[in-house]
Amino acid sequence: MTATTTIPVTRHRATDQKADSIRKAVSRATSITTENALSRLATVDDAGIFHAFLSDPQIHAPIYTLPRPLTVEAVRTFIADHQKQRESGAGLLFLNFDDHGKIGGYTDICVWPEWAAGELGGAVHPDRQGQRRGIRGARLSFDWMFERLGLDLICETASLDNHRTAHLLDGLGFQRMGEILSHRDDGTTRPSLVWEVSRADWIRGRQE
Repeated sequence: MTATTTIPVTRHRATDQKADSIRKAVSRATSITTENALSRLATVDDAGIFHAFLSDPQIHAPIYTLPRPLTVEAVRTFIADHQKQRESGAGLLFLNFDDHGKIGGYTDICVWPEWAAGELGGAVHPDRQGQRRGIRGARLSFDWMFERLGLDLICETASLDNHRTAHLLDGLGFQRMGEILSHRDDGTTRPSLVWEVSRADWIRGRQE
């Protein structure tokens, strides 16, 4: 996911030890928790099948972090860039498979170790979308980011008209932090709403 200088909104400088621990956790991650536990890191060899998954406009149209134009080669570069991000402890790209071995979704994580913060992005196939399933999947992913990566804050963004995501984040206890202008790699921009939740507030909300 493309990092910007405007998020996270809340910034508490992590200690060098904390930041280094997060980088190591990112660089060692090989999968993320999903409902069916079929997740792995994307590799450049996945460019073809990942491109086929993303080619559905219902999937790629709302996601501003994907390459444009969306070609197999652009997807290959996208994956390779995330492999470098993982090595530096700044990002992860997972492919999530269904029980038949087909891509059911993907997870794109951006990490700011210096702020002990991260952002979760990605998509699931329209056939797998559903309100309760979306909530369960989001909870698993956010739990994983706090527990496995050691983050203290998760920051999320969505377009102004993305009411589905807004409802999801509001319902999970994220706090609205205002609006920013999100920048794509191709130089175009998109107004985005911003939400944040701290580790303490997330844990408190899960215990209620």
